[in-house]
Amino acid sequence: QLQASGGGLVQSGDSLRLSCAASGLSFSDYDMGWFRQTAGKEREFVGFINWVSRTTWYADSVKGRFAISRDNAKNTVYLQMNSLKPQDTAVYYCAADPWYSANIRGNPKYWGQGTLVTVSS
Repeated sequence: QLQASGGGLVQSGDSLRLSCAASGLSFSDYDMGWFRQTAGKEREFVGFINWVSRTTWYADSVKGRFAISRDNAKNTVYLQMNSLKPQDTAVYYCAADPWYSANIRGNPKYWGQGTLVTVSS
């Protein structure tokens, strides 16, 4: 299971950190990703961190503002969001995919339930 938390209502320019706690899987063997979705739009891949924390990737829309990290000892992945904009408003989902699958961007094996982030202008 993946349990995302940390969403809320913030103002433009604020920061927020989302967490995603994993259970029931060998966390250190999984690439971890974040996605977001707003009503009426397709799900957007925000970024990911690979299983050994040596590779991260971010969508252009968040590059330089968001950062993904993980703590394998705590089975938790984080999404640090800085300089938030109203267009960052979405439900954010974490996802996990085995490192050997290399499919974190496409069709991850496991999904969290989502946490809502609302950025007011």
